[in-house]
Amino acid sequence: MNEKIELLTSLKSWRKYGESCLKAAGIPDASVDSWLLMEYVCHIDKNFYYLNMNRPMDKSEAKEYQDLIHKRIKHIPLQYLIGETWFYDQPFFVNESVLIPRQDTETLVEEALKYLKPGMNVLDLCTGSGCIILTLIRHASVTGEGSDISKEALSVAEKNASRQKIDNCVFVQSNLFDKISGTFDMITANPPYIPTKDIKGLMKEVGEHEPLLALDGHEDGLYFYRKIADRARSFLKAEGRLVMEIGYDQANSVKNILKQSNYTNIEIVNDLAGLPRVASAQWLKRKVKEESYV
Repeated sequence: MNEKIELLTSLKSWRKYGESCLKAAGIPDASVDSWLLMEYVCHIDKNFYYLNMNRPMDKSEAKEYQDLIHKRIKHIPLQYLIGETWFYDQPFFVNESVLIPRQDTETLVEEALKYLKPGMNVLDLCTGSGCIILTLIRHASVTGEGSDISKEALSVAEKNASRQKIDNCVFVQSNLFDKISGTFDMITANPPYIPTKDIKGLMKEVGEHEPLLALDGHEDGLYFYRKIADRARSFLKAEGRLVMEIGYDQANSVKNILKQSNYTNIEIVNDLAGLPRVASAQWLKRKVKEESYV
């Protein structure tokens, strides 16, 4: 890490420098990350790189590249460094105020799309970057509302809606349902579901940099599923559906929570790795006695 900028000149030498620094720091996929940071800084693609790898890198770009490599060594996620990640065929702006959208969550989108029809209204709890609700609006021609307790997260979601030119989505700062009104054909959620005791054991990129509010599911990781399953009944239309992402080891627990709250047609859907990833259930509207979970 003591190399001087002036000792490195070509794109190729800078890329090798970046890769070696990341490897020495134990960063997974060092070669991929070193390239993606170069692509971001220099605004080039691989065709340009291979045809021009021996040309000098601009000094200002070299300085920015070195700064980003140093930050990646500190386990700051690549997506936060470049301010973007792809989710379900679309780039989303991200920063440290939101959980980074992951491919696993695309399983939730696929499940939700099975039941949505144009004109339906969807509420997305714990919306974060807005990746779920904006994707559903784009692909199912529904209207939507996204809520999050974090004002900073909602700013990210609103920026993504603006970038994607989606104007039929409202974002509300709310602790789950506290500021929500009306009823919905579907409620989706990717709530915090990591047990508090397991937060410290997460990889540094997650545990030290992604927002704790989006990770901590309290003592057993099931706190928000209990709250959502209970209160969603008052906000779902007749035969409305609740679709939630779950942890790989939470299928039976979440299924039992949904059964105890009198949901029907409960399904557990696996992700591409074959792991339980989504709980989907239907609410046949009836009078219920509100219960409180703490």
